[in-house]
Amino acid sequence: MPLKLIVGLGNPGRRYRDTRHNVGFAVVDELARRQGVEFEGAPAEALMARARHLGPDGTILAKPLTMMNLSGFAVSDMTRYFRVAHDDLLVVADDVALPLGRLRARPRGSDGGHRGFRSIIEQLGSAEFSRLRVGVGRGDARRDLADHVLGGFDPEERPQIEEAIGRAADAAEVFVLEGIEAVMNRFNADPLARGEAPGATPER
Repeated sequence: MPLKLIVGLGNPGRRYRDTRHNVGFAVVDELARRQGVEFEGAPAEALMARARHLGPDGTILAKPLTMMNLSGFAVSDMTRYFRVAHDDLLVVADDVALPLGRLRARPRGSDGGHRGFRSIIEQLGSAEFSRLRVGVGRGDARRDLADHVLGGFDPEERPQIEEAIGRAADAAEVFVLEGIEAVMNRFNADPLARGEAPGATPER
């Protein structure tokens, strides 16, 4: 099984650390914590961690150090350096169009208005890579969207988003071991709509 690359999107720096736009970073941080690995420099403008025991041939976890709308440069550099096929790339990012805490995985697709995905599609020259979107909600429609995604979560939202980050990390592990179709089958459904307890992994 070839090497996998999981990229979490976000903006670097303390100012953005706990914002909605940085949920992708939070997911790969959780994966690194589970694997007991630390981030280091990468052959790109990014931080990377080698999760050698995640998957038969290991997995690279990465966080671009560019701003969100330039993420594609780091992702394309990483795929070339490690010779990662587009089928073996998973990109994790926030999505304001999804309710808070919902996950949605797809094997390909448009950028959906997300500048990080747009940059990656432009630099790879392809939209044929897997993506996992984590819902952060739209919030008050009267609020500027940029202010919303660059803002932090309200205290009452924290338990729900922390639970979603954990499920997204679960989904990334399934991607490595079983592929994107398995992720879609198990994680795209809304657990509450299916009458399941929060945190449960829906099965089909």
